[in-house]
Parts: sequence; C-alpha cells; structure tokens
Amino acid sequence: MTQPKLVIVDYGVGNFRNVQKAFEAVGAAAEITDSVQTVEAAEVVVLPGVGAFGDAMRHLRERGLDQPVLAAARAGKPVFGICVGLQLLFEESEEMGRHEGLGILPGKIVRFPNRPGFVVPHMGWNQIEPARPHPLLRRVNSGDFAYFAHSYYAVPANPADIIACTDYGQLFPTVVGRDNVCAIQFHPEKSQQVGLQILRNFVEWAGGGEEG
Repeated sequence: MTQPKLVIVDYGVGNFRNVQKAFEAVGAAAEITDSVQTVEAAEVVVLPGVGAFGDAMRHLRERGLDQPVLAAARAGKPVFGICVGLQLLFEESEEMGRHEGLGILPGKIVRFPNRPGFVVPHMGWNQIEPARPHPLLRRVNSGDFAYFAHSYYAVPANPADIIACTDYGQLFPTVVGRDNVCAIQFHPEKSQQVGLQILRNFVEWAGGGEEG
C-alpha cells in the first residue's frame, strides 16, 4: 500500500508537532504546513486544534486555510479532525457566543451542562464505546481509554455520523464521521497505544486499506 501525501494544517492554534510525532510513531510521514497551495495538493488533510473554537476558526480563515480544507472534503479526500479540529467540522459553536464552523458535518458544538460530581472541563482518561463499525476503530475495544481535555462537545444533526461515544454524566460523541471525513475529540498523542492505533487505522484507511 502506497502511503498518501499527508499534511497537518498549521493555522497557528494547535499542538502540531506533537501530532506529527504521533503519526511518525506509527510510520507515517506527515508534513506540517500553513501553505494554502500545499494543503490544496495534499492527498490527506489532518486538522488538529486546541483552545477556543472562535479563535481557531478566525485563524483558519485569516490564513485562507478554510477553503482548501473544505475543498479536500468535497473532493472526497480523507480529512481527519482532532480535538478542536473535530469541532470545526460542524456548522456552529456556542462557545463564547455563536461562531460559524466549516459546516462539513451538520450539527453544533455545545458546552457540558453543570452536573453534580462532573467538573467542566472534562479532563483526563475516559472510555470509548463504539456506536457502529468503522475502520478508525479497528483493534479498538469497547471500554478502551483515551485522554480528553475539553469543555464543549459535538451534537451531530444526523445520529448516523456518530462512530463512538463517551460517558461523562451523559453520553456524548467522541468519534464522528461521514464518508471521507472522520474526527476524534480526544488527544491521540496523549492516549498511548489506543491513540496510536487510531492514527495507524486512519493512515491505513486513508491509503485505501481494508476495513477490519
């Protein structure tokens, strides 16, 4: 299987080098770039992110990188969102006002409600529960742990876009996707073997590997 040209979109808000090192750990060469032309030419696009949704979206637009990400998704290229990168794929977020997202997936981003015994932000290890089969979850088991750090979560308009959930006083989507687009809310680079397995699965899937 030939490895596709994979780029990590650097729009100034994210832990890009850590994500790159995690891909390298599973044998994938991933280029960090803030070049519109390089993202346009990429065969696979990775969209990481940390911090506030509005700031991330503003930086993405200011650098002109929103359009090549949208074009990649529309062209059927594999697109992979991580943490805030997952949230940016949706239509809007309520974080610190209303902010428009990329709109690749229908739905919105909302804050965890205040619940006794559940601190916001949701930080630390929690379990993944698959909702349906997907190549991204190959060799990932129900109850496997991943590392989270977030106060907001996705509410997809179409339940079929939910690949896996996590329980934090309520079930919320933690892996989402449709067709050539998929994303995870947790940090793969901090999730040890589970995180690396998901990155390995993504690279195999993006390169045309079999669903397992």
